[in-house]
Amino acid sequence: MAVNRRSRKPRIGLALGSGSARGWAHLGVVRTLVQAGIRPDIVCGTSIGALVAAAHACGELERFEAWTRQLKMRDVLSLMDFHLTGGMLKGERLMAFFRRHFMDRPIEALNVPFAAVATDLHTGQEVWLQEGSTTDAVRASIALPGLFSPVWVDGRLLVDGGLVNPVPVSLARAMGADIVLAVDLNADILGRHLDASVAQKVGSSIGSAWRQHVPDALAALLPTSNHDDDTGMPSLLDIVASSINIMQVRITRSRMAGDPADAVIAPALATLGLMDFHKAALAIEAGEQAATASLPALQRLGLL
Repeated sequence: MAVNRRSRKPRIGLALGSGSARGWAHLGVVRTLVQAGIRPDIVCGTSIGALVAAAHACGELERFEAWTRQLKMRDVLSLMDFHLTGGMLKGERLMAFFRRHFMDRPIEALNVPFAAVATDLHTGQEVWLQEGSTTDAVRASIALPGLFSPVWVDGRLLVDGGLVNPVPVSLARAMGADIVLAVDLNADILGRHLDASVAQKVGSSIGSAWRQHVPDALAALLPTSNHDDDTGMPSLLDIVASSINIMQVRITRSRMAGDPADAVIAPALATLGLMDFHKAALAIEAGEQAATASLPALQRLGLL
């Protein structure tokens, strides 16, 4: 017997993009959507988007948001395990924390279908992590080159999924979503990370505090409140962050031109730096504002 597809409620997919500390904006977006009555049937994410998507799929979003809001610089530092092999951070301390306090369930057992994007470092292939440990999938997806060490998963050395698919609309569709809502954290940052005002904020929030806690070999990588020399040359971390921004913005535009989302939510986050994880309240508020502004468009899609 033929199935009347028009009578079936469309499956809503939520694709949460990469963006390091800007990713706390996802919390404001998801909460605002849920409060408006839009509950995603499918969630997937890249990098920090995978972390927040996993928290939602585990039913931990409210508790996770409360944790991010109380983060201070010293708390962020306590989760960092600095070293010089593979990346600045091993990431083991951070993932051990999440296993103890939040998510350590098989992906197949989560409340909502979930997947994360990673990149095979040897082949450059996009990898969709849809089974096994949720925490391991998130750890692979957030392995930003130069910052977090790569991880081995099923014989593959994996790094951050933002290298190939920063806003995973294609993955949400492959998982069965009829309508895909995408959250792009990098829409307004191109060229602005190195602006004097932004660089000063990044430098004051990261440089002086972090230099007291990192090995001497890493301290030179961190930004300072002023540029490093009289030529106005940014720090290495600023250059890496800006280069990653350029790459992800360009890849996102290309990928979404070929496979567009039904709606894109783009929080204004240009003033937040790569490692501003202790500024969750600002990011969450930006996410709330962007999601609220998108509600008329979502209503036109028949979601409200």
